[in-house]
Formats: sequence, structure tokens, C-alpha cells
Amino acid sequence: MMAETVRLEWLGWLAAERRAAALTVETYGRDIAGFLGFLTRHLGAEPGLTDLAGLTAADFRAWMAEEAAEGHGNATRAKKLSALRSFLRYVEREKGVANEAVGLVSTPRARKPLPRTLTAADASIITTDIGEVSDSAAIQARDTALFTLLYGCGLRISEALGLNRADAPLPGSDAPLRVLGKGGKTRIVPVLAIARQVMARWVAVHWQPVPEAPLFLGMRGKRMDPAIAQRALRNFRRLNGLPEHATPHALRHSFATHLLAQGADLRAIQELLGHASLSTTQRYTAVDTAQLMDVWRRAHPKA
Repeated sequence: MMAETVRLEWLGWLAAERRAAALTVETYGRDIAGFLGFLTRHLGAEPGLTDLAGLTAADFRAWMAEEAAEGHGNATRAKKLSALRSFLRYVEREKGVANEAVGLVSTPRARKPLPRTLTAADASIITTDIGEVSDSAAIQARDTALFTLLYGCGLRISEALGLNRADAPLPGSDAPLRVLGKGGKTRIVPVLAIARQVMARWVAVHWQPVPEAPLFLGMRGKRMDPAIAQRALRNFRRLNGLPEHATPHALRHSFATHLLAQGADLRAIQELLGHASLSTTQRYTAVDTAQLMDVWRRAHPKA
């Protein structure tokens, strides 16, 4: 029996018995048709069920390699391999023809997307002009201090909002900021003079005599919720034409990327960000390289 005939039966079974969506059936059908087309070229003839049973792990990997050569990423190839496994399970169950070698093929791991960063100009505009979205002097001072701290120190939004009044970095001191990060780990982060200045304005507007009181407060006097900061930046970026990925966390990514672009040591950036593994920090080297290549493409006369 030819494999193509079984493919059509399988697609009918998916639609009728499994009630799979039409788009799913179409996608799976296309993926397996592509696989069978590869086998026809690979084996020199249209494959039958006996051919499917005799395929080795090397055959499946050759198919994966061809897919990669055609530009299909890990996520796409993982989905195609999943479709193939589903098809072969059907072949074993309905036709009694098994192939165990497919189980020896590792599923391609989807690569983590690169951190999306802002230009230095866009990050600077956020820290200086974020107060525009509110008419309240107190909120203007609070948001300016918060976003300057995010970009100036590379903090996570949760880390910044977890600070207490006693943690406020103020002028007249060069003491670093002690930040409680993921896993309850404390790290030391230096603070820019400008961040101390804008922090002083916020503290002056909303003085809290209790050292354990939250440093950043919401409208009801409770610790500020991350959603409030996210909404403020969302409104600001839309008013000022900034990219949609301009988020509080993008300021942390930008902090790392801009330091790296200026020649900062990767190990130092790891410490500043509080990454447990250097491999996490190394993702920013790819961002920096990608940005350099983008500048080259746009600026070089021959590009």
C-alpha cells in the first residue's frame, strides 16, 4: 500500500473522528506531503508502508536537515516532526506497520527570542518625559523617578516596586542600591547621579517617615502595582510614537545592551542584572551584533 493513500485516510480520520480544525488538517496534510516528497527523492521511488517501516533515525534527521536548509526554524521543524509522529502512530494502529526509529530523533528546541531593546534616544525620552501622561505633580515625580531607576540601574519592575522608603538612593551619598532579585538573592547596583536627583524630587513630594513604607505608591497609598507602570508607559509611547515593545522590561534590556555597546565587561553586566548564568547575559551580545548589522545595512553605500 502506498504511503500517500494512507496519508489521505489519516487526514479523513483527523477531520471525522478527531474533529480537528480544517486549518489543522490542511497544515498536517501539507507537512506529511512534504515528508513523503522528501522520501521519494531520498529513496528514489514513491514510498510504501514497507519503506516507512524501514526508515532509520538517519533518514528522519536527513529530512530535518533539508527542512533547516530551506530556512525553516526550530519551532517549525518541531511542529512538522510532531505531525509526522502523529501520522506514524496512525499507520501503526490502523495498518500494523511500526517504526520505532522516529522516537530516537530529538525535537528541535525553539530558540528564545532576542531581547527587544530601545535606542538610547528613546530610552532617554522615557526617563525625562514620562511625566507628560499625568497632570499630577506627585505622579509626574513618581513616574520619572521609577523609570529613571529602571533604565539607570537595569532593574526589573518588580524589583523597583519592591523597594522601601529606606532604600531610596538620594543625593549626598554614593552608596549603591541593594536590590532583592529573583530567588531572594540580593545584589548591589550603583546609582547614577541623575537618578538620585529625580528620586529626591519624588521623596520631597511624597515623604514617608516610616523606613519600611513602600517607596513607590499607587493612588490609594498602597504599594504601586506593576500594571500602573505598564499603563503609564503604554500611554506615553503611543503619544510619542515609540515602538510597541517600549515596556518597563525593555528598559532593563536596553540598560544591558547599551552598556555592552559602550564596552562594558559581560561579567560585570551579569552581576548588575543579577543573572545566575552568564549564558543568559550573553544573549545581549547577539542583540548588539544585530543592531550593528542593521546600522551597517542602512548606512553602507554598497549594502
